[in-house]
Amino acid sequence: MTTTALITGANKGIGFETARLLAARGITVLVGARDPKLGQAAAEKLHAEGAQAHFVRLDVTDRETIDHAAAWIGEEFGSLDILVNNAAIAGGDEGDWKPSTTSVASLRKVFETNVFGVIAVTNAVLPLLRRAEAARIVNVSSEVGSLAGMMDRNGPMWPMTGIPYPSSKTALNMVTVMYAKELWDTGIKVNAANPGYCATDLNGNSGFRAAEQGAEPTVHLATLPADGPSGQLWGYLWGQDAYGPLSW
Repeated sequence: MTTTALITGANKGIGFETARLLAARGITVLVGARDPKLGQAAAEKLHAEGAQAHFVRLDVTDRETIDHAAAWIGEEFGSLDILVNNAAIAGGDEGDWKPSTTSVASLRKVFETNVFGVIAVTNAVLPLLRRAEAARIVNVSSEVGSLAGMMDRNGPMWPMTGIPYPSSKTALNMVTVMYAKELWDTGIKVNAANPGYCATDLNGNSGFRAAEQGAEPTVHLATLPADGPSGQLWGYLWGQDAYGPLSW
């Protein structure tokens, strides 16, 4: 029986490496991407490496593409085993990164992709996930969304003051918890992954971890056994070079 995984924003960076690592486990990967040219190229690259990969046009801010993707997956595979909500934007690059100079427009733009898009995609494919034997939902979050981490004056997040991206990940963490609670008595597990500070286009490739390393927490959560956790923020622990649960 085919195991399928849909990854949003999978044409590059952590999303692409997530698709590659899942495919290496024999999972059929559905490469979600806004740009057909880039998405198809990513799927072909994975296929050339021996993966079962298919491009799915999917813009998480476009209801039409979301509904079309869900319908296509249902027709082609009948169910969905893994959903990785990876697509995200940074935003908040105007001004001096202070809360007092943050525009509401920039906040709306970031939340549209990082939060509302996650809910829209999840709700659209949830009927397919319910058909799977034991589905997994992984929301790619960040340690910058941790309230405890942000308020640690000796921690790496203390200097950060920008609102849009961190607050979108805090919201995503709550979204994760709420889905985990709704699906608690089902076979579906819902968790948030922390990739760590990875070198990707999102941050101008300034991170100290590789995109493949950033994909590892997601793959772990996407392939949890039946006794694995749900409703947890799990991944890279800054300064420890290790993985584990993080404080919300």
